Amino acid sequence: MNNAQAAVKQKVPQKTKKRKIVSLDKKKARAGWFFVAPFLIGFVLIYIPIIFNSIQSSFFSIKQGQIYEFVGFDNYAYVLFTNPDFVTTLTSGIRQLVIDIPAIVIFSLFMAVLLNQKMFGRAIFRAIFFVPVILSTGLIAEIDASNVMNQYMSGTDSTDTSANITNASSTSDIISMADVAFLFESMKVGTGLVKYVVQLVNDVYNIINRSGVQMLIFLAGLQSISPAIYESCSIDGATAWETFWKITFPMISPMILVNTIYTVIDSFTSSDSSVMTFILNFYSTGGAQSRVQATAMGWIYFLIVIAIIAAVSGILSAYIFYQRRD
Repeated sequence: MNNAQAAVKQKVPQKTKKRKIVSLDKKKARAGWFFVAPFLIGFVLIYIPIIFNSIQSSFFSIKQGQIYEFVGFDNYAYVLFTNPDFVTTLTSGIRQLVIDIPAIVIFSLFMAVLLNQKMFGRAIFRAIFFVPVILSTGLIAEIDASNVMNQYMSGTDSTDTSANITNASSTSDIISMADVAFLFESMKVGTGLVKYVVQLVNDVYNIINRSGVQMLIFLAGLQSISPAIYESCSIDGATAWETFWKITFPMISPMILVNTIYTVIDSFTSSDSSVMTFILNFYSTGGAQSRVQATAMGWIYFLIVIAIIAAVSGILSAYIFYQRRD
């Protein structure tokens, strides 16, 4: 009997441990966390304490040098209701943002569609339009800030040779209100649209400089569209205009949302932003109390930027087309 039981035990195969197979998506996710780990560690150890200290200091007042006294929302009330310069600068910055963002997104989309066509020297043209992005960063941007041509295009006057120019901003304008008003006189166009067109044309230098990244994002979206879709449209007899509005535009609509949010953030946080310049000057030129008030300005500015991004995302998300992959 014992021999029979031993024989049965020998015939029963032993269960082997199954190796856990990791899917490709999980491997990519692990690799992604590995690459962002330095940023996350730096954010937790460096940026979060700075952010907490900044928020805390905005609710305090400096008395007798380094002694802090809790004042609640007094600094925020001073910024919004007592100091009129910050509200005026913030309003003008938002107004300029409303003008610049549609122009930058539309221009970058237009140039991306052109550069996506098959033509000779296409790569060279793409590099030319991306050069301003490289020139506007780091040390090159500081060198370019002292460029006489750049000062002329931006309407500033810091050279002795331009002492005879009475109005530098007017000489740097490409067109004036009178020119556009004369052009639109027979069209019965209001002065609001005339002013908008004048600002766009005179700001074309800045628009081109800030459209490089958006152009690359649009190019990536255009190249992701299958050529078979365009072939089927041409077989059905669709024109280029119909193909753009019914195929190209809906399929790159997610890129429009991305570029709009990127342009909002880039416009509000750029070094030449009027609001950022005002806050930095208020922080550096004032006394100890001005520093905590400038901190309150910064957080008000941050909350307004977040609110604008949320509003833009909510409005554009209702019109975004997402292609199904299943």
